Amino acid sequence: MNGSQGGRGRRIVLWRHGQTSWNLERRFQGTTDIELTETGVVQARRSARLLAALKPHAILASDLSRAKATAAELATVTGLEVNYDAGLRESFAGQWQGLTHEEITARFGEQYTAWKRGEPVRRGGGELETEVADRAAPVVTEAADKLPDGGTLVVVSHGGTIRTTIGRLLGLDPNSWEALGGLSNCCWSVLGEGSRGWRLLEHNAGSLPEPVLGDDD
Repeated sequence: MNGSQGGRGRRIVLWRHGQTSWNLERRFQGTTDIELTETGVVQARRSARLLAALKPHAILASDLSRAKATAAELATVTGLEVNYDAGLRESFAGQWQGLTHEEITARFGEQYTAWKRGEPVRRGGGELETEVADRAAPVVTEAADKLPDGGTLVVVSHGGTIRTTIGRLLGLDPNSWEALGGLSNCCWSVLGEGSRGWRLLEHNAGSLPEPVLGDDD
């Protein structure tokens, strides 16, 4: 599934939410609804001013409060309405949620190691990464299909969900999704539409995308 219909020149900006207290404590948030810190709000406000320069046509966001608050900053500077969808929530990770990285490796060491190897693992009894992509990627492609030619969609979501969605839209094997490094708070990745589907143009960016000169097309 690549969401492309003949290279209409659309763009998808996948924007991770701002900082939360659990990010600082390195706790696995998952679907737990944690709000932004004051720093997270400042991050969202700064990034929103940059992303507004892309003149987005639509904003789509997870309905968790950290994503909603981040999206609200972009809505303020663009005047666009935000559409929310629970399909864009972070991965549900069962017993892992609320634990620190150290607690997870201590209590679920074998499971954690298998996940890092790229094996399909229900972390803490939660969702498989492919199941996250199954619910999130169609939400993104449906919204992208409504864009005008050359249009830009901003999707405000979570690190794990963004990674699996990018992997699915690029047609990558799920075992290789971990090769897509994580996103820092309020950074984003950009997918652009070419003649053969979606391409990864920017990853973990915090500044506006620059044109690629001398590429193979």
